[in-house]
Amino acid sequence: MHDFIIIGGGILGMSTAMQLQQAHPQQRMVVLEKEEQLARHQSGHNSGVIHAGVYYTPGSLKARFCLEGNRVTRDFCASHGVDYQVCGKLLVATSETEMQRMRALWERTAANGLQREWLSAEALREREPNVTGLGSIFVPSSGIVDYAAVTRAMADEFQRLGGEIRLGAPVSALQERRREMVVTTPREEFTARYVVSCAGLMADRVVRMLGRDPGFSICPFRGEYYALPARHNRIVDHLIYPIPDPARPFLGVHLTRMIDGSVTVGPNAVLAFKREGYRRRDLSWRDLAAMARDPGIRRVLADNLGPGLVEMKNSLHKRGYLELVRRYCPSLELDDLTPYPAGVRAQAVSPDGKLVDDFLFVQTPRSLHVGNAPSPAATSALPIGAHILATLEQQMVD
Repeated sequence: MHDFIIIGGGILGMSTAMQLQQAHPQQRMVVLEKEEQLARHQSGHNSGVIHAGVYYTPGSLKARFCLEGNRVTRDFCASHGVDYQVCGKLLVATSETEMQRMRALWERTAANGLQREWLSAEALREREPNVTGLGSIFVPSSGIVDYAAVTRAMADEFQRLGGEIRLGAPVSALQERRREMVVTTPREEFTARYVVSCAGLMADRVVRMLGRDPGFSICPFRGEYYALPARHNRIVDHLIYPIPDPARPFLGVHLTRMIDGSVTVGPNAVLAFKREGYRRRDLSWRDLAAMARDPGIRRVLADNLGPGLVEMKNSLHKRGYLELVRRYCPSLELDDLTPYPAGVRAQAVSPDGKLVDDFLFVQTPRSLHVGNAPSPAATSALPIGAHILATLEQQMVD
């Protein structure tokens, strides 16, 4: 009998497990991860940005947790020997329309409590000679890290404190009883007083194992990246982001310095035909059928049909993808876009066809499920884990 079972060995699962073990060192805990190593999905397939909290609705969980997460992620890395850099982010406007949107972002960054600086076109050119724009917002607190390395450091701390990690242990069934939870894997059955699920792309399916309607469905969006050749490793000194179109749900293609010294271009956002479909040819008839039956997902896809088709076209035709980044970095050529692994974003969709905008949690008497945790979830992993810990402790009191 365990006190806590944590489902999912990504950064959210390991942050939660580590903080639970730190707070309750005498209690027995186990992390169940279906893959043979940690951080195999969203935690290991992302841009590695330590976000500052630019875009999020003031007062939302995303805004609050990201602002705190930026600080505590850097503190955690410094104290656990994980390499990170604070390089700052430039949000670049390339048209008068984007300048207007940038003014709205300027106000939002103030509401979210961020330090920032408004740059003219000349000041932008001085700071980044290879970047062209009418103006820019500089956010100095953004940084870069390898989130898979952060996850492993959390796992090491969890195990040092007595926690257990089971790899190759996919959850096939979940049952809630009055005094315990029963978690079934192909090899073993576990019981625990409480279960925390950080299942990412499978979040809604884990809730449904309890016979409950989660109130959302996961729609997978693949984010495709390219890497620039090594000769372009110093093409920019900062993270370079376009000004996002508020009518579209994602942030657009950006230039990202990586912690290994390379530079990536991306991501776009195309519908994945499989929950864990990292390649264009990956397809699951089960996943496609589930999306086709889901009224919320059908509504989202219909409402975003035009932008979705443009994203798909640029996914299939690299020149269109190149033009997105050439708007602010015109020196790049087609041959500069070289292959790089894609990621898949687990985006929760409401039954009425809305993309769930904030972090979302689902609670039962003996379980707590992370329902929606797209970016900036990795940056926010430590505050999310602390939120889960506080919620569980209140639940145990009640």
